Amino acid sequence: MAQVEANGVTLDVEDNGDRSAPVLLLIMGLGMPAALWPDGFVERLLASGLRVIRFDNRDCGHSTRLRSAASTRNLPGAIARALLRLPVRAPYTLDDMADDAAALLTALEIGRAHVVGASMGGMIAQVLAARHPERVASLTSIMSTSGNPSPRVALGKPRALRAILHRPRNVDDVEQITDHLVRVFGVIGSPGYASEPQLLRQQLERVARRGYYPAGTARQLLAILASGDRRPQLARITAPTLVIHGQDDPLLPPAAGIDTARHIRGARLELIPGMGHDFPPALQPKIADMITAHVRAADTAIQLPAAA
Repeated sequence: MAQVEANGVTLDVEDNGDRSAPVLLLIMGLGMPAALWPDGFVERLLASGLRVIRFDNRDCGHSTRLRSAASTRNLPGAIARALLRLPVRAPYTLDDMADDAAALLTALEIGRAHVVGASMGGMIAQVLAARHPERVASLTSIMSTSGNPSPRVALGKPRALRAILHRPRNVDDVEQITDHLVRVFGVIGSPGYASEPQLLRQQLERVARRGYYPAGTARQLLAILASGDRRPQLARITAPTLVIHGQDDPLLPPAAGIDTARHIRGARLELIPGMGHDFPPALQPKIADMITAHVRAADTAIQLPAAA
C-alpha cells in the first residue's frame, strides 16, 4: 500500500497490474477499507488484463481520520431528518469523497478510469461520474442507490439496518471486531450463496486489522444523509453505466438498484437472484466478468470512429 495526498487528505492506495492496461478504480462502501474487496475477485479482474486500484476512503482504514465528534452524536436524528427530506449537517459530503477519488487519479497521473463502486462506494462513483465526466470511462454501480428518500427505495429490512448501526463493545479488540463483522455479514449477506465461514472470517479479520473506526463510519453515513436525493446528478451522467444489484439484498432493496438505473441515461441493469449485500465467492467470477465485459465494450465504443 502507498500513501497518496489527494484533495487535502491522505489516501492509502493499492495499485496492481500492468501500467499500460485499462485502469479500474474500486471504491468501497460504508466504513469498510479496501481490504473488503475479495482477493479472488480482484485477481480475476487482474487476470482479465486490467490495472486495478483500490483505496481506503477518508475516515477509514489507513487513510486520513477526521476529528469532528460533535456532528456524530445525534445520528438517529440525522437519519430521521433525511427521511423527512430535511437538511442534514455533515463535516463533508459525497461530493467531497468523489473529489477525493478524482484527485487520487490526478496524483497517480491517470487521466480516465473505469470506476466501480459498491454500496456507498457506488454512490461516490455515481457522483464522480456526474461531477468529473472527463475522468470516468465507464461506471459500474453495485448494491447502491440513487438517494431517492422514498421508503420503498431507501429502506432495507430493519434487522439489516440495526446490524450496520450496531458497534462492538470493544473497538480496539481485533477478535471482537471480527466477531461483530461476521455477525453483520451474516445478516446482510447473500441468502442464495452461503459464504465459507473460515474464508469469510479471514477476510473480515484483515478488515478489522486494517482499521475499524466507528466515528469515521458515522461521519461517512452523515455524508450520505447530507447529500440527499442524487437523482438530478444521475441524470447528468454520460459514462456507459452498468448497475448490478442483488434481488435479495436486505440492506438496500432491489428497488434501489432499479431506481438508480432508471435515472442514468442508457444504464444497463443486472439483478442477480439470491445475492444480498456482499460478494459471495460463488458470484465473484460472474460479477468480475460482467465488469470486464462492460469495460471492454466502453473502450471499444471510445475507439470507434464517429458516424458520418
